[in-house]
Amino acid sequence: MTDYIAVGSVVPERIAAIVSGIAEGCRQGGCALVGGETAEHPGLMAPDEYDVAGAGTGVVDADDLLGPDRVLVGDVVIAMGSSGLHSNGYSLARLVLLGDDGPGLSAHIDELGRTVGEELLVPTRIYARDCLALAAAVDVHAISHVTGGGLAANLARVLPATVAVDVDRETWAPQPVFGVIRDLGNVAVADLERTFNMGIGMVAVVAAADADAAIELLEERGVRAWACGSVRERRDGEQGDAEAKGGPGGAVTLVGRHA
Repeated sequence: MTDYIAVGSVVPERIAAIVSGIAEGCRQGGCALVGGETAEHPGLMAPDEYDVAGAGTGVVDADDLLGPDRVLVGDVVIAMGSSGLHSNGYSLARLVLLGDDGPGLSAHIDELGRTVGEELLVPTRIYARDCLALAAAVDVHAISHVTGGGLAANLARVLPATVAVDVDRETWAPQPVFGVIRDLGNVAVADLERTFNMGIGMVAVVAAADADAAIELLEERGVRAWACGSVRERRDGEQGDAEAKGGPGGAVTLVGRHA
């Protein structure tokens, strides 16, 4: 892992705090922070502004690669609970929560049980070690990180074009922050689900015989997990709720209502 920090003005204590957070993320992910760069841009950036970027490199044997070619009809989709917004959709969250008509950082929201600022600073759950443990213990066929595009689009990327998954919304309830953004911003549910993770940060497609063992392993590691759908044959002309990008693209449909 390498990092890059751009600032308007170098404040050593602030740089140290940022790098400390990056190092903690690396520790959680089981990787090393091997280097980085700090750049000062006075005049281009305000003194208190900063921007952070990172890049990671991993190695896997070709025979161990997961992906659409391994996914089979009858496989089960295991959901892993998110910690909240994670790192996607902050432009929409900022517009609704911090815009001219928003409550602002210091406002306490009863549904959240904390202030807006505290909610926005909840760290993203890092699943790397959990996914490695899962792949070592059970028959995992594919894994998808739920980021921009939401659950439907990201799951579709790791499915072959010949299959479909119906994700049952009634198997989980999203965290309150998503409802707060929906209500305060009058945001349509479809737009929420195209933007946010809606409570699921990662999904694994596993053999049906290993579904219970997968859930048990993840729960033992402190990851809330459950079966949210299963893989079936795709019907002629069937379209899912989102277009897949970066993969063959099966059809993923979000069914039911959130509990």
